[in-house]
Amino acid sequence: MTTKYIPLKDHDTPVKVLFTGYLCTVGIGYLFALIQILFTHGMADGKFGLSVDDIVYSYYGNRSGTVLEQKLNGSMKDKAPEQERFKIMEWVREGADIDDYKNDGVDKIIESRCVMCHNKDASGIPDFTNFDSLKALSTQDTGATFSSLIRVSHIHLFGISFIFMFVGLIFSFAETTTTQYKCIAIGMPYVFLIADILSWWLTKIHPMFAWLVILAGMGMAVSFLFMWVTSLLEMWFFKPIFINGLGSRYLQWRDSSAVSVADKVWFYSKALAKQVKRSAAFVTEQWLTRGWPVVKDWVKKYRS
Repeated sequence: MTTKYIPLKDHDTPVKVLFTGYLCTVGIGYLFALIQILFTHGMADGKFGLSVDDIVYSYYGNRSGTVLEQKLNGSMKDKAPEQERFKIMEWVREGADIDDYKNDGVDKIIESRCVMCHNKDASGIPDFTNFDSLKALSTQDTGATFSSLIRVSHIHLFGISFIFMFVGLIFSFAETTTTQYKCIAIGMPYVFLIADILSWWLTKIHPMFAWLVILAGMGMAVSFLFMWVTSLLEMWFFKPIFINGLGSRYLQWRDSSAVSVADKVWFYSKALAKQVKRSAAFVTEQWLTRGWPVVKDWVKKYRS
């Protein structure tokens, strides 16, 4: 069967260099994004490494204490010595009064340790040159605010969708993957991206959805990595990998006339979906014809 596109291995070298430069750049960018998550969300519980507690504290909040206390014991733990952090927390627990703020020397600590980042020129973080902004953080920690979620959500949806669009466009020229699996690989990052953004909002409402944040993030990473690796291998290492290397077994399996495991799973999934649909229709019919009339009679008797 003749392909309707030029495979990655057959593109001109300048086009390969263009594609490779983009993939390497966004790959490094993705790596730094993961590192940033480790040093922001990953420090929410005061311990290095991403955990479910980190996700809960970041979006739902640690409601056993104030925002300042949680930050000073978490992601901001390394920004000031323990004695100075304790002095700020002590001031917060005593009511965060403006007079004590100056008399106890808390203002000096904030100026020397915090204002370098938390100032009026900073975007997206509180301005500590304004006492009211600092005072607002002495209340219960309820995690990310709805305004910050709106801001971050639209930035991620616009920005990351463009990254996946261009990575998916390059991957669409791959020939070692069937059209069916190629469509799945290209579409899955968008599904996981929407699930990831949605999971932030759900975790803000209830902490049990923190697992969804981790699973959606892992799904995005796996989808990205699969398209990224396949595209680079086909562009520069097609023959040593897919003809003379380990990938040759995959091509033999792909081109085999035997029904694959994935095809069997797809077939049985469709058959199961049909049975579920029929069962649902039957249950609905029984409810409307038998169950609902009985419930209506009970309600009438109870009211009378």
